[in-house]
Amino acid sequence: MPLRLVLLSDTHGLHREMSIPDGDVLVHAGDFCSAGEAVEARSFGEFFRDLPHRHKVVIAGNHDRCLEADPGLTPEIFADCHYLLDSGVEIGGMTFWGSPWQPWFFDMAFTLERGAELREKWDLIPAHVDVLIAHGPPHGVFDRTETGENVGCGELRDATQRTCPRLHVFRPIHHGHGWRRLGSTLHVNAPNCAGRHEPLNPVPVVDLPAGGDAIIATQV
Repeated sequence: MPLRLVLLSDTHGLHREMSIPDGDVLVHAGDFCSAGEAVEARSFGEFFRDLPHRHKVVIAGNHDRCLEADPGLTPEIFADCHYLLDSGVEIGGMTFWGSPWQPWFFDMAFTLERGAELREKWDLIPAHVDVLIAHGPPHGVFDRTETGENVGCGELRDATQRTCPRLHVFRPIHHGHGWRRLGSTLHVNAPNCAGRHEPLNPVPVVDLPAGGDAIIATQV
């Protein structure tokens, strides 16, 4: 039986307004906060832990400043969950790797300069990872802003081409919600909030078999 992955991202404090499908692994790709305050993260953590999915995997995003400022909060907020920070976990024989970093953007959390700083983080991704969870998009994949600028990370693009994950989950271009298969990798841009943080986008569900391609199980 394939693992069924339910993909969340950019819930921005509106998690209780969303209908979340059943599945084996619940993944959140960051931005569960809006203002980046610990009280927001704790509220989300309580909600996330109480959901019925057997396995829960989460990374931080650029709005989740409290976790960059105080990493010691994570064992409390995400007890019994897999909080990934340049780290991985194996679930049901599948390998997951998560990292929150993205190119520098004003004073947001978990941002680094393009080039060597980001390359150092992406070089940590193992060669044979099944699911890669990042907060920002790779360059050229769902990374075009409303003004037509491609703002994705070139170093992340190179890393996905090197490691060829079967599934790559990310955001942050809210209006670019959707999926695209490039080679053996299914890229899913999964922000649940659209536009000005309105919970409008459906929750993507992906089936991951023991071998072969990741499969979109619901319309996104």
